Amino acid sequence: MTTAPLWLVARVVETRNPTPHGRVLELRVDGWPGNLAGQHVDVRLTAEDGYQAVRSYSLASSGDSDIIELAVDEVPEGEVSPYLVEDVRPGDELEVRGPIGAYFVWTPTQTEPVQLIAGGSGIVPLIAMARQHARTGSSAPMRLLYAVRSAADAFYTDDLAQLADDAFLVDWAYSRSAPPGSERPAGRVDAATIAASTIPATAHPSVYVCGPTGFVEAVADLLVAAGHPPERIRTERFGGA
Repeated sequence: MTTAPLWLVARVVETRNPTPHGRVLELRVDGWPGNLAGQHVDVRLTAEDGYQAVRSYSLASSGDSDIIELAVDEVPEGEVSPYLVEDVRPGDELEVRGPIGAYFVWTPTQTEPVQLIAGGSGIVPLIAMARQHARTGSSAPMRLLYAVRSAADAFYTDDLAQLADDAFLVDWAYSRSAPPGSERPAGRVDAATIAASTIPATAHPSVYVCGPTGFVEAVADLLVAAGHPPERIRTERFGGA
């Protein structure tokens, strides 16, 4: 699987809205070369007057299929995400370029424990890893800590419930409102959360952290303080789109 250098036409096949401000898009891309779990694409929109806007979005899918999946959280002042969340419909066409990225990827050849940590829509590349982990029957222990404002803000809730098993543990952290029965009270991810809800540094896991810049930086600092070597922590961050 290699990076496709050209812009490809992507036709919207299906959309769904898992959150009040988020949307999952399935796109059929003729000529798609396939992608690894954790890679992303550039999406280009062209207005009637010729103005173009390009933004990068992580892929929730992996493998050789010509159907790719994106999940987009709307940034009200953004140029691209409002259109993808509010306006795009099945049958519409976009342009995509990719797959892009070789650093923030996970493959089934990796046998060490894997800790995934997501903030909000940062779950997207990590759900691709979790899906591939299950699809390939990987024996590598994998654990996810998913931090969201509230249960209503979570992407892929049903998917995570189906994927969770002895080989893939899922922990939740709610920053503003925790649902009834939650073991952890609402609050930001802190040292206690890292200690209680992640694979310890003594197990030498590879760690993948994805989310807004402030979240990623704070979590990376907490992980280093907990004894994780910086070189084993891979991060991907995003801003407005």
